[in-house]
Amino acid sequence: MDDERFDGMLINLAQQVGGIDNLLDTFFGFLRRKTDFFAGAADENAAKASVLKAFQRNKERADEEAKEKAIKEKKRKAEEEARRKKIESEKAKQQKQEESRIEDITDGEPAGASSAEPPKPPPPAAKAEGEEADESEGKGLVPINNGAVYDNYSWTQSLQDLVVTVPIPAGVKAKDLTVDIQKKALKVKVKGHDAVVDGELEKTVKLEDSFWSVEDNPKGGNRLVTITLTKINQMEWWKTVIVGDPEINTQKVEPENSKLADLDGDTRQTVEKMMYDQRQKAAGLPTADEQGKQDMLKKFMEQHPEMDFSKAKIC
Repeated sequence: MDDERFDGMLINLAQQVGGIDNLLDTFFGFLRRKTDFFAGAADENAAKASVLKAFQRNKERADEEAKEKAIKEKKRKAEEEARRKKIESEKAKQQKQEESRIEDITDGEPAGASSAEPPKPPPPAAKAEGEEADESEGKGLVPINNGAVYDNYSWTQSLQDLVVTVPIPAGVKAKDLTVDIQKKALKVKVKGHDAVVDGELEKTVKLEDSFWSVEDNPKGGNRLVTITLTKINQMEWWKTVIVGDPEINTQKVEPENSKLADLDGDTRQTVEKMMYDQRQKAAGLPTADEQGKQDMLKKFMEQHPEMDFSKAKIC
């Protein structure tokens, strides 16, 4: 049975000994020195059977989790492709409307108009409205799994933490790596090479809950350093990991619904309100607070029909 109470202690131990192999040696060394795991076993096969049983149980769970992750990733890519097509369709539709307006203006010129007079541009109001709509959707890269992929690393995020993945050459051991996690900085360096990642973090992280590991990447023929950074403020989305790197459009971030069920009542209500306001802004509609003010004014107007509200404004 998994017990997450010891995760922090085991992660610190793994970082100190430098890798999975050393961690296993340390663990079995503890069993040899401080328990009767080896000496008290009925025979050698009994001890091996215990180890294999634990390994097989966790291997099956790991396979199930990998399968679930692959299904989620496939679903995410399908949704991302659908969103991309929708955005392209809307842009094409908007461009077609702009071209139609330009044709209407040029076709409507008087027959005797001077050939030297340049054609009139489309009405400025229509252009301004389009620009405001674009700005209301925010700026930045379209998020990939709520993060981004850069040349030297990639990252994803949830409201609770970020996962930074840094590819390194095959054969690099944990002892050849420098992974320095600070509250407001991150550095990843392979011995004898320039730092792959080195800079100021966009926001602050919890050092005691942040950790890293390194593992082989059979698909890419290299190794991957995986760094988990736990956010101090777990009610906001990061635009980037390292200050100065390209930022994502946080208004297009979509948290997994399954994660919302893990939050307590007040936190879940706050997150759902953030998501609702985000969708409302993207659609050019009032947020929950703005809608509440409008409802209050409407109710007050109904209660006082004798008053003139023609010039009333919501502040």
